[in-house]
Amino acid sequence: MAATRIFVAIPAMDELQELPLTLQDLSIQDVQFPVEVYVCVNQPDNFWQLPEKHDICSHNQALLSFLNNIQGLSMHILDYASPGKGWKGKNFGVGWARKVLFDTILKTAQSDDILISLDADTRIHPGYLRSIAENFAENPEFPAIAVPYYHPLTGDEARDRAILRYEFYMRNYAINLLRIGSPYGFTAIGSAMAMRAGALRKIGGITPLKSGEDFYLMQKFRKMTAIGLYNTECVYPAARYSSRVDFGTGPAMLKGSQGVWDSYPIFHYTLFEPIENTYRILNQLFTQDYHTPFLDFLQSNAKTEISLWDSIRQNVKDLPHFIQAFHEKADGLRILQFLRTQQRQHEILSDENALFQNIMHWLPDETPAWMTSNFLFKDLSVKQLDDVRNILFQYESQLRKKVGNSK
Repeated sequence: MAATRIFVAIPAMDELQELPLTLQDLSIQDVQFPVEVYVCVNQPDNFWQLPEKHDICSHNQALLSFLNNIQGLSMHILDYASPGKGWKGKNFGVGWARKVLFDTILKTAQSDDILISLDADTRIHPGYLRSIAENFAENPEFPAIAVPYYHPLTGDEARDRAILRYEFYMRNYAINLLRIGSPYGFTAIGSAMAMRAGALRKIGGITPLKSGEDFYLMQKFRKMTAIGLYNTECVYPAARYSSRVDFGTGPAMLKGSQGVWDSYPIFHYTLFEPIENTYRILNQLFTQDYHTPFLDFLQSNAKTEISLWDSIRQNVKDLPHFIQAFHEKADGLRILQFLRTQQRQHEILSDENALFQNIMHWLPDETPAWMTSNFLFKDLSVKQLDDVRNILFQYESQLRKKVGNSK
């Protein structure tokens, strides 16, 4: 069933420069359904007592004034920034802003209405909202869509190098998971999520973490049923340095600009093989225990000597339910933890060599001639780095579409 309304949720803190551009994009959307835009202008309330936060406070007040004078959009402004209205105690950050936005929208949204999550610095094309509505209409089983993303370059060499290197990490990771048939072969980005209001209500809404709330939200949707991975339109988040959250694009770029990429390695494709091999024996695991590196890792994390799989067998009625229960245990977080453990236990290739071998393994005919086993990211031009990003983007898009069509 097609949506009757589209709700757009945007958290904003100190976004007077960026948000007007995003709202301009929303004002020219080619969509037939009513669109309601919710913006949560937010900050910790104690910023008003901190001289170093004065600029954020004044910028947020100017943003509120700007939003109250917006014409041409159905606007709903949530003021969590004015004196006495900001976050108090430990409950603050983008996760809480998204929770307030989502909870407010769910008070009036019908089950088949669509909730689209954006960030204040994210650009979209005029057909974006229509593409999401059509996607849900054509795929009524999807509770949510992990929308493809693409960071526009800025013209600032340091920023462009940082964002391209971060995309290498994210796209390499997603491609490997998609290739082995993992249910968690998607990238969760707060500005690239769309969901049915009824599905969001069913899973109990979003968990308000300081950062990573997007990851856990999409994982909750995937544990319910398959989510959409492909969409004809992308979102275009800004490439910006940021320390507002503990991890994600902004912090990765900050660390990367200092040459620190330890938290964002390029995993070699062979590290995913123990996971793929485990997926292949789930039918047999339904009847008896097996040992694989991934199964042993999951068992060790269960913190019990009782067979994790035997306890699942006793609580499911058939193989499909066993497989579903397995993937709920072997979720995206456990997969990432396993890969980091494997990375530490094996001889580690350089990030460049790992990426070279991965692309050669996947797309030998598309590997650039200049790309060899001993190239270095620092020696490449931004144009060369962008060429690699586009190879990964196109391949990831093909895999997303293939998986989405196979359902």
